[in-house]
Amino acid sequence: MPGAPGGWMAAPTQVPANCPKGLEYLAQVDQLLIKQKVEALEAFTGFETNNKYEILNSLGQRIFHAVEDICYQDVSSLPLAKYGSNFTHRVLDTCCCTRNCCGASRPFDMKILNNQNHEVIHLSRPLRCSSCWCPCCLQKVTVEAPPGKVAGYVCQSWSLCKPRMRIENAEGETVLRIKGPCCQLNICGDIEFDVYAPDEETYVGRVTKQWSGLGKELFTDADNFGISFPLDLDVNVKATLLGAVFLLDFMFFENNTKKDDKMECCTWAVTIL
Repeated sequence: MPGAPGGWMAAPTQVPANCPKGLEYLAQVDQLLIKQKVEALEAFTGFETNNKYEILNSLGQRIFHAVEDICYQDVSSLPLAKYGSNFTHRVLDTCCCTRNCCGASRPFDMKILNNQNHEVIHLSRPLRCSSCWCPCCLQKVTVEAPPGKVAGYVCQSWSLCKPRMRIENAEGETVLRIKGPCCQLNICGDIEFDVYAPDEETYVGRVTKQWSGLGKELFTDADNFGISFPLDLDVNVKATLLGAVFLLDFMFFENNTKKDDKMECCTWAVTIL
């Protein structure tokens, strides 16, 4: 039942002016909890499946749910285009082959859906090099809300030791910066990424990778995240900040196996070519 604890969040009675359809829920919250669903097949066999998430408010009520969708990337702008259009168009779909060969480095499209299963936010991550030694090919996620209209971008900033990201608006202007810790491993504790204004001094909020318990941390790659931000923050920026959580999850908290080592070699090849 909408509004009940553990159910769906009740629809807002007042919709802010110029609020994209579907984002009116974000105007009512200053915290979000993102919970990745545990996939039994993946937990017991290691077979990588499409990621699924629930997005909750501070009362535990569902606002959205997210599903990793089949991703088609047009890489015609990359040097690999010289090898022919059959290779460079509609490649690297998030099928079992891509998921299990590329692991957490895979390109993806993420659909964020409301309680009526209507897509309200669309995230797309192209194939990029996962090495910090390639500052010309850093990670990027495009956030569309509603799908087809860019709300903002999540862009990795080059940094040798500590994770750095920029939250950009639809015009490419930096509106927020994210700073992470040097080590993304904390036994029995949370890992915090602070969110600042563009001046990198004014504190705005925080993205927290929450400790999920020993069993879940050891045997699954299902993670929990929390986000805090000002209530009056623009809903497009909130949606883009939500997109940053998924990029952080894939970059630092999906299980790192030999699949990712293979993908790093692949992305190095993409960059060199």
